[in-house]
Amino acid sequence: MTFLSYLISGISLGSIYAIIALGYTMVYGIAKMLNFAHGDVIMVGGYMSFMATTHFGWSPFSSVLFAMGVCTVLGILIEQLAYKPLRSAPSLAVLITAIGVSYFLQNAALLIWTPNPKSFSSVVPFDSLRLFDGQLIISGTTIVTIVACAIIIVTLNTIVNKTKIGKAMRAVSEDKDVAQLMGISVNKTISVTFAIGSALAAVAGVLLCSAYPILMPTTGAMPGIKAFTAAVFGGIGSIPGAFLGGILLGIIEILGKAYISTQLSDAIVFAVLIIILLVKPTGLLGKKVLVKV
Repeated sequence: MTFLSYLISGISLGSIYAIIALGYTMVYGIAKMLNFAHGDVIMVGGYMSFMATTHFGWSPFSSVLFAMGVCTVLGILIEQLAYKPLRSAPSLAVLITAIGVSYFLQNAALLIWTPNPKSFSSVVPFDSLRLFDGQLIISGTTIVTIVACAIIIVTLNTIVNKTKIGKAMRAVSEDKDVAQLMGISVNKTISVTFAIGSALAAVAGVLLCSAYPILMPTTGAMPGIKAFTAAVFGGIGSIPGAFLGGILLGIIEILGKAYISTQLSDAIVFAVLIIILLVKPTGLLGKKVLVKV
């Protein structure tokens, strides 16, 4: 039962990584840029939910919707103010800007929500599930996290493959210039992508803080890096790849902590990533892109 408990915990943590990784993989797949401020949007989502429940007295469900709304607007503002002017700039300029936005959000949170850290109350109202005469206990947060991840993956995959905006996303991903000639608004499509990714970041932030109830301005930093690792692991630009990479990363981390070393768990995660990329540079589900000269 101990191994099964660790496995379920790993899937739960991996589900959070997968939700965050979806934001990275969508933005990269469509806009061909790495939004390293994405991890800090997670933190903002956590603080918004904290404010809604603590200061406004809202229900947990309302606090999640509020966090999603604020982060959606924040994602669009970040794209419009920080990234859109650099659409034709070298990738290094965009990368430096993303790091600048990340530090701006962290320091703004430090000034606005002092003192830190804050104790976050779980938004999940369900009791733990006890199986096998109480030998296996699965928390309500774990169950909700896994179910939410599954619903998000199915919904997002349906949007991308079955809807008009999804077709526009795929067209912009293939070739921005040709998509624009066909009447697709590239700017609108990229803004929608940032909005969806940021809303998912808010959900991930609330679930992360519900599972690990400490909230501070740097809450999203390490999960953001690990989720980016998961996106690369699974094949950045691939929605199923982000899901697979996140789940595997969570399982590896939890089992590494349990059976090898708590201190070395992060090193084990990144070592596995390096090994995978040496064997398959595009990631597990990534596709090799052929460039015509």
